[in-house]
Amino acid sequence: MFERTILNKKGLEVRVSDYANEGILDILDHAVQGSEGGLRFSLRNVAARINAYKNQIRFVSLYRKGQVLGTVGSCFRISGQGKLRYHTSYLRYLAFQSVYQSSPGWRKRRKPLIRPEKDLSFKQQTLEIFSKPHLLDLNDVAEGDKHIMYAFVESKNERSKNLVNQAGYEYIRSFLTVAFSRFSPKIDLRVELLGENEKGKMESLLLDYYRDYSFFNTDYSFFGGSYYVLKQKGEIVAGVCAIPSLYKVYDIPGIWGWVIMKVLPGFPFFRRLFRPGEFRYLVFDSIYCKPGKEKLLSSLFETACAKEQFNTALTWLDDRSRLYDKIRSEVNMGALNRMLNAKPGLVYARFINLTEAEMECFYDAPAFVSGFDFS
Repeated sequence: MFERTILNKKGLEVRVSDYANEGILDILDHAVQGSEGGLRFSLRNVAARINAYKNQIRFVSLYRKGQVLGTVGSCFRISGQGKLRYHTSYLRYLAFQSVYQSSPGWRKRRKPLIRPEKDLSFKQQTLEIFSKPHLLDLNDVAEGDKHIMYAFVESKNERSKNLVNQAGYEYIRSFLTVAFSRFSPKIDLRVELLGENEKGKMESLLLDYYRDYSFFNTDYSFFGGSYYVLKQKGEIVAGVCAIPSLYKVYDIPGIWGWVIMKVLPGFPFFRRLFRPGEFRYLVFDSIYCKPGKEKLLSSLFETACAKEQFNTALTWLDDRSRLYDKIRSEVNMGALNRMLNAKPGLVYARFINLTEAEMECFYDAPAFVSGFDFS
């Protein structure tokens, strides 16, 4: 493990580390994700997920007098295939105190918010770190290499959008949250856990299925040993990784959000699907379906819920992808998805040392939104 200082100026210090110390874990455990007027929640399994990234995560943290004021995690992976294959870093675990965020009304002001020049300079130097992955002490990442740093941002979160814009990130794609639910999930006998001897075959199927997606990789496709497959005549025709997760939900926007948060939990039957204080759900990741077999995803998803003893699952899909269109039109996703009025999430990317032609591919290709990164 290591931790080193990369900026130090008049009482403020920026450190990079390959682990989360007690101060970082504390600020992440108490951070409320999202924005006013949007979905607001907190994670309940931060330490376990950080450990799962092993040596592929770095934290860039801001300190004053030894106390953590904020942190950002950068998760390294090689993603994509063909012309979409690059070293990439996904930013998550953003938790900064408000003094180092911009006010949500920044676009409307005629005059800039006045701050001491030293604070503005230090903030800009800090933001520049997120365009310099070679500073994070990653193996095989050198200054001058081609690299993409990317983040997922809620469309209503003006603070985060402003922050990534200031860091030079560009909006490239959008995605939606999709829910699956059953009050009493049933088991389809055609569904089984993927065997160890089948992982190579399944990985090949996934790589072919997502060959035209940006940011796809199989690093966490079989996380937890809970990859379920549906077979017909011995052939895998559908598959999904089911990852148990837990949120505490504070607010869901809109009229249906109010109903979901305030009214429906009063009905015992509905509490099987959603409890704001302890929202237990599966994350569906690395979904696979043989073309033309999309209707079978309903049986696959329901069986995964039944075997894992959950009633609800979430996944995140590029809203201009074929998979999203097929799920929306052909798969019965259940009551919760019909009520959910989720606003789009936005994919932002910072392209480092890529040509204009190389960057253009990422605007046209659907983005793979890793469920593991949301779990």
